[in-house]
Amino acid sequence: MAVSPFEERYRTEMNAVFDDEAKLRKWMAVEVALAKAHAQLGNIPKDAPARIAAAAERVTPERVAEIEEEIHHDLMAMVRALTEQAGGAGKYVHLGATSYDIEDTATALIFIEAIEQLEQSLGALATTLKKLALQHKGTVCIGRTHGQHAVPTTYGMKFALYYQELKRNQERLSEAKRRIAVGKMSGAVGTMATFGKHGPKIQELVMKELGLEEDPVTNQVVQRDRHAEVLCALALTAAFMEKIAKEIRNLQRTEICEISEPFSSKQVGSSTMPQKRNPHKSERVCSLARLVRANAMTAMENISLEHERDLTNSANERAIFGESFICVDYMALQMAKILDGLVFYPENIKRNLELTQGLIMSERVMIHLVETGKFGRQDAHETVRQLAQEAFSKGRHLKDLVIAQKLLTKKEADELFDYSTYIGHAKKIVEDAVKD
Repeated sequence: MAVSPFEERYRTEMNAVFDDEAKLRKWMAVEVALAKAHAQLGNIPKDAPARIAAAAERVTPERVAEIEEEIHHDLMAMVRALTEQAGGAGKYVHLGATSYDIEDTATALIFIEAIEQLEQSLGALATTLKKLALQHKGTVCIGRTHGQHAVPTTYGMKFALYYQELKRNQERLSEAKRRIAVGKMSGAVGTMATFGKHGPKIQELVMKELGLEEDPVTNQVVQRDRHAEVLCALALTAAFMEKIAKEIRNLQRTEICEISEPFSSKQVGSSTMPQKRNPHKSERVCSLARLVRANAMTAMENISLEHERDLTNSANERAIFGESFICVDYMALQMAKILDGLVFYPENIKRNLELTQGLIMSERVMIHLVETGKFGRQDAHETVRQLAQEAFSKGRHLKDLVIAQKLLTKKEADELFDYSTYIGHAKKIVEDAVKD
């Protein structure tokens, strides 16, 4: 039975990147690259790397686990299992390396693969947001600030806003990928002492073989600011998706009901209230975003290791790395599904535009009074403000009051109070925002 919900409930293709066997294979890939570097420099026989590589194919996670149970060191368990399978070439396995030469270099390979997997999921989400932005660039709705009705906007503006933020998050992940794509082969405290005169060349050859950059200077580990940057980028991406999910949840409220996440014909909203159509998918996205943010905080705590390193990062990294990537990947896949099936309620959108009886057009009336020269800006603001307060307190339509005060003719008022014509350059803003 699964203990972590990421093993089953929130499982995605990302799980395969972080499972124990994938990690083991990455570790052994680094060991093979190290053997190749030694052979190229004449430190070990030319045929040793091929024999070690063939042995790596025969190493099983079960055998590694057996050895670890005995020696209580997971990396060394892999080294011994690989040595067993390599025959005479086994004596060259792990030559000159310390554990984190292998582990941190392999972690870079894992992170690169994970980011590339996530880029696909986020790319699909971007496609959905772009489609919605263009479809609804002219869908006029009420804009809200401080939870209050402000002035009209469009649903296309909302989706274009999200699209642009997603692009920034994609850029952050790309930058983080560049900085995490480094490895080390520098020994116990980073001096390369165990590799003798060939130290710098061995590191160069290993990283070239693996497609990584050399970390210019390390101690026993690659410094954790690199990993923390990746998890912070994940946290920002999660927060972005939480923003969308929260907006859907609020706009799905019974009193507002302008949009809703998809709800299937057999779906159950509540165990006791048959009528409920809870936005549970969006709520789940919001919930998981909190976890990713917490993991980013843990990653930042890992930056300040003592002296040339301690082990306080190790245990939590076994959880936070895979968990954060799987979580964000799951959120991206879920958000794309939510948005693909998003339901719009046009009558409710129109009802909410008219809910305040014209008060949302106060700004437009004020600007018109200034443009016609009837008032200065401050006087126009105060005049309309007083009328808006009166309309609110007496339940009157603002248009009726401005006509009664002879501030506008009926024709002028009818034109100015048409909310569909007060969306400025929204359509062009949307079109420009989603251009690639």
